[in-house]
Amino acid sequence: MPKISFDDLKDKVCVITGGAGIIGKALCEGLAAVGVKIAVLDIDLKLATQTAQTLEDQFKSSAIGLEANVLSVESLQNAKKIINKNLGKINFLINCAGGNSPKATTKVEFIEESNLKDLSSTFFGLELDGFKQVFDLNFLGTVLPTMVFATDMIESKYGSILNISSMNSFRPLTKIPAYSAAKASINNLTQWLAVHFAKMNVRVNAIAPGFFLTNQNRFLLIDERNGALTPRGEKIISATPMAMFGEPEDLQGVTLFLLSELSKFITGVVIPVDGGFSAYSGV
Repeated sequence: MPKISFDDLKDKVCVITGGAGIIGKALCEGLAAVGVKIAVLDIDLKLATQTAQTLEDQFKSSAIGLEANVLSVESLQNAKKIINKNLGKINFLINCAGGNSPKATTKVEFIEESNLKDLSSTFFGLELDGFKQVFDLNFLGTVLPTMVFATDMIESKYGSILNISSMNSFRPLTKIPAYSAAKASINNLTQWLAVHFAKMNVRVNAIAPGFFLTNQNRFLLIDERNGALTPRGEKIISATPMAMFGEPEDLQGVTLFLLSELSKFITGVVIPVDGGFSAYSGV
């Protein structure tokens, strides 16, 4: 019987966008723990560098932190040159950059008689620039890094790409239309790329986190005045059978699995990590 382990990941090179964020850092730690060489890409160079240094200090792994804008091909190409020079050919890519914004969030869940006189709190009051910013960051911010970094994998005929989707890609959540639409697009792109890259032995999958507290959604779920759950936060917990928010570390296991040879016959799937949210009808 073959050994069941993540040993095949050791010394492989992984690029992770948004690597200095809450979820990104947790994924970096999981990768570093099994010996993966990591390029931490983030819009914030200071945070990227700090994250990489922490990985080297804690796990004695090779890591570099680089500034990169996932919406700029030139920025990504410059990062790739540095990665190839310092770490080698890229084997894995995790598209973790993303997020939401109050500018792309409606203030109310429903249009009702009470707000017909002033639609500014509804879909009709959304700022188009904010909507585009959120959609582009999440969707094009997955497309462009894949275009740049996956070329190494195609040339090597080996690699794995992991996109970070969301549970609201399956059932859109109220208030956040741009984020929901972008994550649904990522699911479709994941399947399309999985087919397109299949003959080159490059797999493409995604994970769909349920509700995790991040900098982007904290304002929706936690009342900053008293630290209590907002009404929206309470609704989420009541609809999650495990009755809690996810921890970033809960994503480490599925990430390692989908990058490793343990999942070598798996491509084009989106795996929920949601505490049972997607399985619960409410009754």
